[in-house]
Amino acid sequence: MSDGAAKATVHLAGDDLFVAITPSGHAQALDTGSGRLRAATPMELLLIALGSCTAVDVISILRKKRQRVTDYYVEVQGERRADHPRSYTRMAVRHIVRGHQVSARAVAQAIELSETKYCSVAATLRPTVEIVSSYEIVEDEGEQD
Repeated sequence: MSDGAAKATVHLAGDDLFVAITPSGHAQALDTGSGRLRAATPMELLLIALGSCTAVDVISILRKKRQRVTDYYVEVQGERRADHPRSYTRMAVRHIVRGHQVSARAVAQAIELSETKYCSVAATLRPTVEIVSSYEIVEDEGEQD
């Protein structure tokens, strides 16, 4: 493997439960038994991976643009094929930004930069998954800083 290689391990913990160890040494439980929901499934982790990758980019860019964001979250919804291997065919990424006079242009630019330049998860998924992004800006009526 190249210098940029990362290695994760996945251990069977019993009863279709697994414990994965990330390249940075963090443990993540995985559940593959349908209907149990004791831990995230591998396919759920893909949704989280995309959401967290783009969220980190977008909030960082908005801070650099000096946008007054008071709350921010990302919702990721995935559509899967009916037939095996049941891969995702489409993921809808919705960015919800709350703040004081947040610029729609700044949000749109931040999302575009994440999608086209920075988010490595999106770049990995994009060859086989349609990724569609949208955003909502909510004006915060609370105290301004």
